[in-house]
Amino acid sequence: ERAVLHRNRAACYLKLEDYAKAEADASKAIEADGRDMKALFRRSQALQKLGRLDQAVSDLQRCVSLEPKNKAFQEALRALGSSMHEKMKTMSCTDSKVEQMFQILLDPEEKDVDKKQKAAQNLIVLAREEAGAEKIFQSDGVRLLTQLLDTAKADLMLAALRTLVGLCSGHRSRTTAILVELGAPRLSAVLGVEHEQVSLAACNLLHVMFDSLKEGLQKDFRGKEDAVVLDSSKDLKLLIKHLLELLALEGASAHGRDNALNLLIKVVPRKSPKETNNSLSLWVIDQGLKKILEVGSTVCGAPGSLPVTENSRMSASVLLSKLYDDLKCDAERENFHHLCEDYVRSWFEGHELAGKLRAIQTVSCLLQGPSDAGNRVLELEGIMDSVLSLCASVCEAHQLVAVEALIHAADKAKRASFITANGVSLLKEIYKHSERDSIRIRALVGLCKLGSAGGTDFSMKQFAEGSTMKLAKQCRKWLCNETIDAGTRRWAVEGLAYLTFDADVKEEFVEDKAAMQAMFHLAKSEDRSVLYAVASTLVNCTNSYDHEEPDPQMLELAKYAKQHIPEQHPKDKPDFVKRRVRKLLTAGVVSALACMVKSENPALTNSCRELISRVFLALVEEAEDRGGVVAQGGGKALIPLSLEGTEVGQTKAAQALAKITITSNPEMAFPGERIYEVVRPLVSLLHLQRTGLENFEGLMALTNLAGISERLRQKILKEKAVPMIEGYMFEEHELIRLAATECMCNMAMSKEVQELFLAEGSDRLKLMVLYSGEEDEKLRRAASGTLAMLTALHPPICKRIPQVTVHWLEILQALLLSPSAELQHRGAVVVMNMMAAEREVAEQLIASEMLEILSVLAKDKDKP
Repeated sequence: ERAVLHRNRAACYLKLEDYAKAEADASKAIEADGRDMKALFRRSQALQKLGRLDQAVSDLQRCVSLEPKNKAFQEALRALGSSMHEKMKTMSCTDSKVEQMFQILLDPEEKDVDKKQKAAQNLIVLAREEAGAEKIFQSDGVRLLTQLLDTAKADLMLAALRTLVGLCSGHRSRTTAILVELGAPRLSAVLGVEHEQVSLAACNLLHVMFDSLKEGLQKDFRGKEDAVVLDSSKDLKLLIKHLLELLALEGASAHGRDNALNLLIKVVPRKSPKETNNSLSLWVIDQGLKKILEVGSTVCGAPGSLPVTENSRMSASVLLSKLYDDLKCDAERENFHHLCEDYVRSWFEGHELAGKLRAIQTVSCLLQGPSDAGNRVLELEGIMDSVLSLCASVCEAHQLVAVEALIHAADKAKRASFITANGVSLLKEIYKHSERDSIRIRALVGLCKLGSAGGTDFSMKQFAEGSTMKLAKQCRKWLCNETIDAGTRRWAVEGLAYLTFDADVKEEFVEDKAAMQAMFHLAKSEDRSVLYAVASTLVNCTNSYDHEEPDPQMLELAKYAKQHIPEQHPKDKPDFVKRRVRKLLTAGVVSALACMVKSENPALTNSCRELISRVFLALVEEAEDRGGVVAQGGGKALIPLSLEGTEVGQTKAAQALAKITITSNPEMAFPGERIYEVVRPLVSLLHLQRTGLENFEGLMALTNLAGISERLRQKILKEKAVPMIEGYMFEEHELIRLAATECMCNMAMSKEVQELFLAEGSDRLKLMVLYSGEEDEKLRRAASGTLAMLTALHPPICKRIPQVTVHWLEILQALLLSPSAELQHRGAVVVMNMMAAEREVAEQLIASEMLEILSVLAKDKDKP
């Protein structure tokens, strides 16, 4: 019996295409009975799919010897023989090809560029397939690839790096071997080269290596390589150590440094708080915090400073912030603070002015990242005074550093009041009298930040009437001036991000099409540190931030106690917001947002994603705008936003997807495979902690998807949505109850769902029958439609209907006598199906008044 069970389960696994398990089960059946032909045949099928053709042949030969006359066995053996022959041919061919490719690439005499490119391309393609990768690896490929890397020619280095990616993907033991052969110093040296593409390819290879070492084995290779793999944490730390050294290395290129920071951001912090082990972050803080701060404290253009790009300091801030967030207890945070304070002190004391500038730049970097650490350092003796005194410096570079530090300090409420007292007059002086735009624009942002301290509260204006408008006008002017460098124009967007709390500024901004398009152009540019400011400005313009309506009783109390009451600006009323959204859409906001989401950059933080999701939700609020949003790539951009980021951000993106799915044809909005990716975000809207509106829109959207195809219904089932949909059928709110019932009506086309209605001890069918007799006509239509479907597709249900409630006959008669033709039609279909299904039920129906009702309806010529 055990042999039969294993043999049968092997057949199931073959159908499910899980060939490894099929092979294991068939082997167990063969152990119990060596002459079991079915098991032998099934094992040969599984082995064939797993690519182990020689073993598959010996199983089939055994089958043929046990039953020589069986045609199926003979046919299978013949087919397998020819495919073996093919494989042998390609293998011998592949062997020689691999050698040929390396010969062409490594031959210094070979001048034919096309030939070299083709050889490189073939090598990369071959490495992407498991058999090819193994072949290259076995043919001494790693040593030859190392030679390619050492040629220092960009095209050959790219070919080698991309081939290595194929060899390392998901294969831990090969990765370990390659790491030993190449050595971490060589890899980090390639990452630091001047050639941008080579550096990026090295970054990609290191990322793949980290993944393979971290994830360990993928299940495909488990049999082959269990024995050879050692503990990989040593290798991980070795690679990270070299990345940290690269950060402070003077000879490394600027983008190499950026790539190293991006890699550290991706691989060091824990992916989710559920993982308990944060030892890697602690190790990086102890070994490399000072090296990360070296990048963060770099003053551009200062003698002897490290080469950096405009994104480097932002990336350093993001990395510091992620490391700080990864700490679990006060002792760990205290250690982080001490290391930061020691570093700042080491520059501040004992070095001349250059050292003070480095210290202040470090403070800026920390305030943009882990602001707690930034505030702590800001309170060190003499730092704030130096910032204020350097703001008045005559040297542009020094003034820049100090003004930026002042601006970042103004962000944090702890310091803002102190700066409002001391800094505003200073910033006004600089703004009025400085001759350099780069300084004036930063001073202006400082004033914007301090001027917007009241947020959207109309009655808490910091400056005199009209001066915020003047500041905003100047920001827009700078934003549109293309002669100014992008780094400086980015600050103009920063300014607007603060000033657009004021509704007058929003109105003027959306009227200025040139300024909007200049901002969108910046959002699509290389400099990614502008993303957050652009997203914040758009959130303000579309009013998509959270605002709660205050309780009227609390308002009365506040007035009585002479407390301050926030007031809404008259131009923040819904009509104004609607008009602003329209203008943003015409200016091309969707393609800018789609471009922002695509960026694989540390600046696209989770909070930045959340802001973008909020804007998208505001853009699809009106049904007539949704088609345009989809046409410009909004639907595609929303999917990644709904799958990662903050919980609020994911929910907002999922709700925007739901709105699009409800009003447009989902197959047009999400073509091809993309439609299946929409299911999970929509199901997430059904969770209990979501609002009623989100539940309702999620159900409506799923109803549309469930009506399209069986494959989509299977995907919804797989995401475990059915129990949640059932739960909402009991909801008190009639719209949610109706949406859930309609969704169940479409889901009932699936066999698995039909079976649920017959399950012992469940009241699903009873609920549908009772809902068909409710007063709410739409609910009756959905429930009776479900019954019509179920009775047609799954006849055993007809027999159960009379058993679930004594009122079944009255309910069916009421449907047939209803003034609505749709309800009559559904009722007639149910009765017809029940008559056809079971004699006993048919007798009960005919014994009642049903026959007379049907006779009357049959003569009604108005309702064909």
